[in-house]
Amino acid sequence: MIARRLAVLGLAAGLALPAMAVRPGETAPDFKGTDSNGKTQSVSQYKGKWVVLEWHNQGCPFERKHYESGNMESLQKQWTDKGVVWLSIISSAPGEQGYVTAAQENDYIRKMKVAASAVVLDPSGSIGHLYAAKTTPHMFVIDPQGKLVYMGAIDDKPSPDPATLKGAKNYLNDALTAAMAGQPVAVTSTRPYGCAVKYPN
Repeated sequence: MIARRLAVLGLAAGLALPAMAVRPGETAPDFKGTDSNGKTQSVSQYKGKWVVLEWHNQGCPFERKHYESGNMESLQKQWTDKGVVWLSIISSAPGEQGYVTAAQENDYIRKMKVAASAVVLDPSGSIGHLYAAKTTPHMFVIDPQGKLVYMGAIDDKPSPDPATLKGAKNYLNDALTAAMAGQPVAVTSTRPYGCAVKYPN
């Protein structure tokens, strides 16, 4: 019952927010953000590479499904091993669920064996608003020319229950597999699910 209620709340969060600020086929907005190791990260510095953006919140049950099961870390390793740059982005405001300091995030990275290329801290929410990121997780795939080729949910199972990972259609995998093979992406946009991004009020 609780899991079902969480799923409904997560979907409602995605439905209630404004329309997309960016669309597949358009140039992905550039940004400059600082990662948990104090390094500057941007989309433009990775021109010529495939880039995944993943909105993240440690405390969100939907994120916990993917991380505590090892699913997200496995995806990160699978694609970064193929040369994809994976940037996890935390847009939780101070005092809100998911807000972490750089040290806290690095502890989490070590504990969970996170395989993202970097984790960008965005407590002001500026990067999140640039992409109209609605939920955690919310996924974006950017091609080497800087165009957005996919945005939306990680898969088709909007539930915090880890059991739903089995048999799920993984939209992120499908988009990267097709696009990197030079094939058209069958599904370029889906409705994201998860916890609402905890932006500053």
